[in-house]
Amino acid sequence: MCLAVPSKIIEINDTLAKVAVDGVVREASLMLLDDAGIGDYVIVHAGFAISKVDEEAALQTIQDMRRILELGGDPA
Repeated sequence: MCLAVPSKIIEINDTLAKVAVDGVVREASLMLLDDAGIGDYVIVHAGFAISKVDEEAALQTIQDMRRILELGGDPA
């Protein structure tokens, strides 16, 4: 199963971005998005940012996922 977590772009170098969520930083390709910028939230799948996400929706999703984990639930 694959879980899509909104991640915030914190750095861009050509078509490669550093994205962060809850202190975890990873690299993601921006080759599939033509309008992503620093500060945007994106959904990353298999190392590629595949879509932008509204900041309010991204933060709500992250908060909901934290709550599920705190309750010991399985998000699947």
